[in-house]
Amino acid sequence: MKPFLLALGAVVVLAACATTTSPTGRTQYVGAVPEAQLDQLGSQAFAEMKAKQKLSNDRRQTAYVGCVVNAIVAQLPAQSRQIGWESAVFADDNPNAFALPGGKVGVYTGIFSVARNQDQLAAVIAHEIGHVISRHHDERITRQAGASGALQVVGALLGSRYGEGVGNAAVQGGSIAAQAGFLLPGSRTQESEADVVGQRLMASAGFDPRAAVNLWQNMIAAGGSRPPQWLSTHPDPQSRIGELQSRAASLMPAYEQARSAGRVPRCG
Repeated sequence: MKPFLLALGAVVVLAACATTTSPTGRTQYVGAVPEAQLDQLGSQAFAEMKAKQKLSNDRRQTAYVGCVVNAIVAQLPAQSRQIGWESAVFADDNPNAFALPGGKVGVYTGIFSVARNQDQLAAVIAHEIGHVISRHHDERITRQAGASGALQVVGALLGSRYGEGVGNAAVQGGSIAAQAGFLLPGSRTQESEADVVGQRLMASAGFDPRAAVNLWQNMIAAGGSRPPQWLSTHPDPQSRIGELQSRAASLMPAYEQARSAGRVPRCG
């Protein structure tokens, strides 16, 4: 890309950005890509992944994941519930999961080896949905654009054949998901925030918030001498478990209130 065009892209990116407040009260710098276009990118990336990666043919797994996703989504603000959430289970031994803008949730079958009941699975999924509703993908792309004039963001702003507002540079040389940075690890700040938001969500949906502690204990144990990739950019595991335990105790009233109100998930 020519220097003047890159500079123009950077100016457009900066002009489009704004500050906002995350669900935990943290100031964020977002808006390099309009929210509707970010949702479109997420949906395209998800469709691409489903086309290229093997999906689980176990209907029970698919229903199980969908049940947990639906219970958590029901507790989101009205605007976030209306974007058409969708989930898929990928046949992959990696103990991982993700959520994308546009309401897309992906779970790898390997996660079932560490998320051993519905509450632990809810801890994973709520954490990933927490990234989406906290606008972490938006924040990450905006940060990349500000630091390097990220080509995919400039392309998204200038537009091309990939649809309204989504430019060639957004997908040139690789998958949409990779080029948009959707599947890159979040910062430690974002991971900690997704823990907070996710644990709140699972409790309000009627999943036991204490299960988040068990999940991470299982994740650490599964990693042995080599921690799972999912932990690579996360806060110190033992400190994280302490925070999850402390927060779980404070969330028990919300969990009990949810159960009393009839929010008693029976997913598996």
